Amino acid sequence: MEMKYETIKEGDMLRIIALKDFSDVKKGDRGGLIEKEENLSQEGYCWVFKKAQVSGNAKVYEDAWVEDEAKISGNAEVYGNATVYDNVWVYGDARVYDNTDIYGEAQIFGNAEIFGNASVSGNAKISGNARVHEEAEVWGNAKISGNAEVYGDAKVYDNAEISGNAKVYGHAEVYEGGKVSGKACVCGKTEIKGYKNTEG
Repeated sequence: MEMKYETIKEGDMLRIIALKDFSDVKKGDRGGLIEKEENLSQEGYCWVFKKAQVSGNAKVYEDAWVEDEAKISGNAEVYGNATVYDNVWVYGDARVYDNTDIYGEAQIFGNAEIFGNASVSGNAKISGNARVHEEAEVWGNAKISGNAEVYGDAKVYDNAEISGNAKVYGHAEVYEGGKVSGKACVCGKTEIKGYKNTEG
């Protein structure tokens, strides 16, 4: 296997330096920081840029990119064509993959999974065994936790909270403090807003 980067010691971390051109990376480019070489695969187009950091047992592989001041730690994995940037923190046993786009101040942790073409941004927090996938979008101060699932073309934003075993899908929107919990299902073109609590 041809190596695509080497490392130099920088404090308690390792700075990556590209050994060849690939994607938008040029030979000699200084990338971000990793704790150990297992954090970033030598295969594919995956890369950790500039101020971004990957530590612990976290892994970035395939064609995933970690940019800006994003942090990947714990046992988290970022792979596929996923892009994680801005001040995002992915940690715990979280998985971010496929064509997902995670940005802003979002936090993905616990056993959460973000996949498909999902987008998560703002101050959103996705935790527990929550899953966000397909074309779903989560932003603002939204919180998705427990075993909740958000998918399809659903949108969850502002101060909305989805928890328990709740499902939000189709073209449903939950916003302005709307809460969906328990075993509730919100689907179709339903809107939950203004601190309305839908519990199933």
